[in-house]
Amino acid sequence: MQILESERVTKNFGGLAAVSRVDFNVDQGQVVGLIGPNGAGKTTLFNLISGALVPDSGEIRFKGKKISGVKPHQICHGGVARTFQAVHIFGTLSARDNVLLGALFGKSRSVSSADAAQEAMELLDFTGLSAMSATLAKDLTLANQKRLEVARALATQPELLLLDELMAGLNPTEVAQAMEMVTQIRDKGITILMIEHVMKAIMNVCDRIIVLHHGEKIAEGTPQEIATSKTVVEVYLGESAYAAG
Repeated sequence: MQILESERVTKNFGGLAAVSRVDFNVDQGQVVGLIGPNGAGKTTLFNLISGALVPDSGEIRFKGKKISGVKPHQICHGGVARTFQAVHIFGTLSARDNVLLGALFGKSRSVSSADAAQEAMELLDFTGLSAMSATLAKDLTLANQKRLEVARALATQPELLLLDELMAGLNPTEVAQAMEMVTQIRDKGITILMIEHVMKAIMNVCDRIIVLHHGEKIAEGTPQEIATSKTVVEVYLGESAYAAG
């Protein structure tokens, strides 16, 4: 079943087409990667899906219902959560309180403070942050700030999670831990669409990969198909990118 569909979606900024007539779909339960050079339109597409931007033309549908043009909080309440390329956290709040905000305000239904607090602690445990629940978010390492943002997104109980460069800036050990977390999130039944430049992660955790270049989709397929695509190698991966992992 297709959980997310994009039909000829276009977004222009002045004379620049940041996203141009992009068609794609994401099947429920999949991990789908979104890759391409800097400026390819990846984060713009995330902003269109999450409601931060409105397409100039085309349509985005979540579970068969149009969400393009819908307010971000309504899209979140409907089951789509996201993280950001530059971590967006409440630095002067504790890790626990950051996740608590997601649990209290990120859903369409009301929850009690006690239930939200329990959920926050469970998600901190799931993301490996339970020992840092009282730590101010600004005092966490970058890797743990990224985990915190994931925990807060999960607190909204999404069916679709958009991860924007979760592994950027992480060392190899942290990347491996983040890859494991992505797999564990998928195992919870949550569909994932992820922007990532760490090819080892993309090639190992994704079921399918979509490639953007200058705002247009230039390829789509399995990791193996993308890794061996002459077009993708020429514009993005480079001859030895996949082998180097």
